[in-house]
Amino acid sequence: MGTASLIFLGDVMLGRLVNQELKRRPPEYVWGNTLHLLRQAAAVFINLEGAITEWGEPVPGKRFCFRTDSKNVEVLRVAGVRGVCLANNHIMDYGDVGLLETLANLDRAGIAHAGAGRNLPAARAPAELEVAGLKVAFIAATDNQPDWEATEDRPGVFYVPIKPADPRFGALLELVAAAKARSDLVIVSLHWGPNWGYDPPAEHRPAARRLIEAGADIIHGHSAHIFRGIELMDGRPVFYSCGDFVDDYAVDEVERNDWSFIFQVELSGPKITKVILTPTIITEFQARLAPALYREAILSRMSTLCLKFGTPVKQVNDRLEVTITG
Repeated sequence: MGTASLIFLGDVMLGRLVNQELKRRPPEYVWGNTLHLLRQAAAVFINLEGAITEWGEPVPGKRFCFRTDSKNVEVLRVAGVRGVCLANNHIMDYGDVGLLETLANLDRAGIAHAGAGRNLPAARAPAELEVAGLKVAFIAATDNQPDWEATEDRPGVFYVPIKPADPRFGALLELVAAAKARSDLVIVSLHWGPNWGYDPPAEHRPAARRLIEAGADIIHGHSAHIFRGIELMDGRPVFYSCGDFVDDYAVDEVERNDWSFIFQVELSGPKITKVILTPTIITEFQARLAPALYREAILSRMSTLCLKFGTPVKQVNDRLEVTITG
């Protein structure tokens, strides 16, 4: 086993105005000038914020419902997306029909997925894939949208209260431990907590600690529309929130939900050696490398947030690096 890079992105929302743009643009469009970096990785993992389907009806009474045309599964494939988190509060915006069509579209494209399925066993099941000679298990869960919880005979999401004191959290820990026993690397993708706030909810840090102790190697957090600081636990990175990577949302000029990063994890065999953070911004319904006008502000904000967790970060040219020793 040699060296390899894994990339983690926050919310990828291809619906509404992004979907309209893709009717006249090639699938590469939404990745902008980040595409060459994504393609250099051995695998890209994302949170898919919405269904890939023309089928179904929007959930009655839900304010925001997202879907993109089935052909846009190609958007994921061209960027090297290998694993998709479906455990979130938008994957069933178009009901069971929309979810099932999304699963079929991803399967046809050869893209692994976790966190939602046609029943509870399928929603809980880790996606297992080989990346750079490593056996990787990708597990996804959400504490959003409990009414979409999958059951033994109903499609839905893998709903788990992400709280160490909740007995249902124990089921997630058992799943992680079982996956670790047969995998070189375990990734836990969590759509957890509220939409905003630069500090993770109080229960997220002890929950992350329990997941790391159970065998998680990387925690890929999302749900907040903004990025949060990174914490290292026993040499394993916890991304509390990767923010929004591409969408059509209105921008909060203070919280800046259009700012994010490419979260790149460097591996030497199964060992994590470094995290590299490349700043990005959303503009014209695509992800772009952050221009000089915003770059230093984005880097400074992340540096400050990381230091709150005692995570040492170093700026190297236009990026931040976290070196992991031991």
